[in-house]
Amino acid sequence: MSSLSQRVALLVLLSAVAGCSTIKDAKNTVGGWLGGGSGTIETAKMTAPVSTPGLKYGATLRVLNYVDQRKVSNPRYLGQMTTQVGGMSGKELIIDQDVAALATAAIKRRFDAEGFQVMEGSSAANAIFEVTGVVKELTLNVKERDDVTIAIETTVKEVATSKVIWSGLVNEKHNRFAGVAGNNKDDVMAYLNRELKVASTKTVEAISSSLMAGRPDLFNLTPGSKPVPGVTVYVAPSLPKAAPVAVQNYGVQGDVQPSTYRPHASEANGLLLVNTNPPRAKVYLDGVYYGMSPLRLEMEPGIHAISVKLAGYNMVTEKVSIRRGDNTEIELNLEH
Repeated sequence: MSSLSQRVALLVLLSAVAGCSTIKDAKNTVGGWLGGGSGTIETAKMTAPVSTPGLKYGATLRVLNYVDQRKVSNPRYLGQMTTQVGGMSGKELIIDQDVAALATAAIKRRFDAEGFQVMEGSSAANAIFEVTGVVKELTLNVKERDDVTIAIETTVKEVATSKVIWSGLVNEKHNRFAGVAGNNKDDVMAYLNRELKVASTKTVEAISSSLMAGRPDLFNLTPGSKPVPGVTVYVAPSLPKAAPVAVQNYGVQGDVQPSTYRPHASEANGLLLVNTNPPRAKVYLDGVYYGMSPLRLEMEPGIHAISVKLAGYNMVTEKVSIRRGDNTEIELNLEH
């Protein structure tokens, strides 16, 4: 058997099909084909499109193509296959596009899903931030226990100053037992989709949290930063120490100090203070995502629907009345 027939062509449309250049295209349902001894095979639908928040932050960014720094000769090489997989043959897993392109598409998809404005084409020149990165490791080996190793480094610069305002590395290493029935081509693709989504989500969550601390004006959110498991932060925004203020510094952790701007009750609007137990729950007002608790927001007077979500807990929804020129505080307890 020739070396070409020994290779397995594995199409993984994680975040965008090959050739797509827009975030809109990247939301298409994931699908693809696998080539082996049996030829080209259509696969089932893999994932549903991401639901983009109705609110887009003022934080605009452009994401440049990530660079593949893996020690491999083929930029489309994914890993080895040493056990039988239904619908596949050969010893190598090869994808239809460069591995770095998969990582780039995954990052773009997560930024878009989290409310950032991902700018492309001619509009990219007007972005506030620039995102670059390198793929240090991305492998999927199909063995008795399938294992995935991901190491992706990301850097965020402020376009106007070229200053690095965030840099970090996400590391993910997991394995699974395919089960008594064994692997098949759909399982392999779904596994890679899931693990790369975990890595990109952690990266964007860490960046988002730090940018909110350094530039709260772009998010209309309380400054705050939190550690994300699996992410080693190299550079993060730091703010000058501010004079003590009479109100509680909601969401501020460690040495990061609050911005001089703080949402407040005014003659036209009211101030809503949202606390949850446990904290760091996602807060939605009238169906729009505003940030993570604890949170303080200047709101229009009236009755608003507030919902809070946290992984592993039941969603809590309440109605809250905001009064002009007044502070309204609400505390929501989440239960399993």
